[in-house]
Amino acid sequence: MKMKVMKVMKVWELLLILSCVSADIIHDDLAINGCSESDGEDMYALDGEELYYADFTNKRAVYPAPDFIDPISYGEDAFQNSQANLEICQRNLKIAQEAYKNIPRQLDPPSSPIIYPKDDVEFGVQNTLICHVTGFFPAPVKVSWTKNGQKVNEGTSINVPFPNKDGSYRQSSRLEFIPQQGDIYRCRVTHPALTEPLTRMWDVDVQQPGVGPAVFCGLGLTVGLLGVAAGTFFLIKGNECS
Repeated sequence: MKMKVMKVMKVWELLLILSCVSADIIHDDLAINGCSESDGEDMYALDGEELYYADFTNKRAVYPAPDFIDPISYGEDAFQNSQANLEICQRNLKIAQEAYKNIPRQLDPPSSPIIYPKDDVEFGVQNTLICHVTGFFPAPVKVSWTKNGQKVNEGTSINVPFPNKDGSYRQSSRLEFIPQQGDIYRCRVTHPALTEPLTRMWDVDVQQPGVGPAVFCGLGLTVGLLGVAAGTFFLIKGNECS
């Protein structure tokens, strides 16, 4: 089964062609080719995992999958083919802009972002913060990071928008960081459907090993000893009265 869906939005918006090929029970194959007047997207995925996308900013083909899984290669001409698809898409966009001048914009805001570390947090050990956003249309969202109120650009990245089954999109932005106690990180999400940005905070709070259990055990022992002392006191008093 092969399905193609075309969404044409207002003149300066996005022309999107979504191709989804599904083999019953075996695999889900997905291809997205889309563009605006100044940008575009060409991406291929299999079973929910990105296999290839075109980086039109740096003019190169990107294969996100790690080398050890022997990822699929689309050949030396992969980016040139994506560039040709972008030019075709932008020509079709101009035609659509003339044909559909007053189509109301479809806007779905993203849900509140979720922010979490990739690995267990340890002081002085490099980690990755992930800010995940979903449920929005059209794509993409813009994500920015701050550390203790200061904007952070180094060590940040964002994947290409990935479609959900309901036609909305999801994206994840990453920030490489080294945890230090008390640092506060925020990811800020903007989208045309939002009247104001969505912000989610995450702070570094690493428990020193053994401190928590020791404190609780110490408190428990103290309370227990006090209880024994109080019980002994009342027992002696009771015997004196009798």
